[in-house]
Amino acid sequence: MATVNGIAGLGGVRPGAAMPQVGSGAIGRQEGGQTRPGDFARMLRTYVENVDNRQQASYEAIRDMVSGRTENVLPVVNAVAKADLSFKLLMGVRNKVVEAYKQTMNMQV
Repeated sequence: MATVNGIAGLGGVRPGAAMPQVGSGAIGRQEGGQTRPGDFARMLRTYVENVDNRQQASYEAIRDMVSGRTENVLPVVNAVAKADLSFKLLMGVRNKVVEAYKQTMNMQV
């Protein structure tokens, strides 16, 4: 992991490099110059689907436990914990995105 000005993990950041212009299509561009629009949206959609799948698996595990199809409580607790943690992480990411949006909108031009 590269370090820039004492901060680890900023290997892709070059001091003095120009920032991409809004609407230039540079966001989502990889090193080879290939543009991949919608990478963030695709990643976010995939993660939301994964969270939904974990919520559904949690619901199914609880339903199986209540109906008597399974007697072992450990898989149920595990499924519920995974679903809870995934949902909390998703809400944290959502809150950070909303906060960044609000800060961007409050910037003076």
